[in-house]
Amino acid sequence: MKWSGRKQSDNVIDRRESSGAGMSTSRRGAGPKLGLGGVVALGLVVYFLGGDPRIVLSLLQGQMTQQVGMPSQGQMPRSNFDSDDTKGLVSVTLVDLEDRWQKIFQSLGRSYAETPLVLFRGATDTACGLGQRASGPFYCPADKRVYLDLSFMDDLLKLGGKGDFSLAYVVAHEVGHHVQTLLDPQRMRGRSNQSDAIAIELQADCYAGLWAHYANQERDFLEPGDIQEGLATAAAVGDDHIQRSAGQAVSPESFTHGTSEQRQQAFMQGFRSGDIRGCQF
Repeated sequence: MKWSGRKQSDNVIDRRESSGAGMSTSRRGAGPKLGLGGVVALGLVVYFLGGDPRIVLSLLQGQMTQQVGMPSQGQMPRSNFDSDDTKGLVSVTLVDLEDRWQKIFQSLGRSYAETPLVLFRGATDTACGLGQRASGPFYCPADKRVYLDLSFMDDLLKLGGKGDFSLAYVVAHEVGHHVQTLLDPQRMRGRSNQSDAIAIELQADCYAGLWAHYANQERDFLEPGDIQEGLATAAAVGDDHIQRSAGQAVSPESFTHGTSEQRQQAFMQGFRSGDIRGCQF
């Protein structure tokens, strides 16, 4: 991606040096978290710890009520991705998304409200409860913010994601959830079954592809191989791929985000159409 030296967003909130200290899981979530990373983290935890997916999922969703102290900031896990250089990539991607969605909303006769993106390390408080690296990147509808621990990219690489466009795809997907919340808040509040949940995730993938369409055509933003990186990332976060990577049998009844094929198709649907009307799920 050609992002170095480009304009950066003013909406990136960096909590990396203050994350973790004083956090606890006693605060139940005020609303659901939407994101492509939670199921990724679940698969990795199962794979590395041999845990029961149902137990792990209940922990990731913050259902514990006892006080559990979080490590201090100095003990938070770090990686090569947890850097100011990576922060720059996130910020450039976010401002490009802001510009694109403002134009799309104007074409719809609507006004686009930008979403802040919070960088944290390990854990941070959100209006949807405790945000943790273990739950992956997510969007909190209650405070209309995207949350991202940059170390998540280490986990994504283990599943097959690669390249700087992988991170841009992650940011675009989560901003896609913000777009959904602005355009159809009733649908986002009323999602109550598996098919609705999967459709919402696939639409966010389609919105990521829609952004990539304009980044490629109008911004001279993408380089050869970037779209392939996006497709590899979409495949990496498919429910079926994650379950196989965790050594589990593929269980369609437990899917929450869609298969690798569905996620790739949704991304390409947005990329090829360049039209938000092509992202109806």
